[in-house]
Amino acid sequence: MRISVITTKRAYEELENEGFIYTLPGKGSFVAKANRELLREENLRKIEEHLEAVLELAQSCKMGREEIIEMLDCIMEEGQ
Repeated sequence: MRISVITTKRAYEELENEGFIYTLPGKGSFVAKANRELLREENLRKIEEHLEAVLELAQSCKMGREEIIEMLDCIMEEGQ
């Protein structure tokens, strides 16, 4: 594939450091079981980013807290 050995080694090291794979000496590298807490934290971070964007938009429309909560409640009811 014409990929540098150094690049490949670095990619494996990064995947292992982030918990996506684990390596057994003499056997190879394997996909790690999903770390549910890590995935949850990542998703919570994304939700927080989206909520910050929502608040920014709401402020530009001069929406108050109650209006935002009411809108969220309506969206959640529609999703059920």
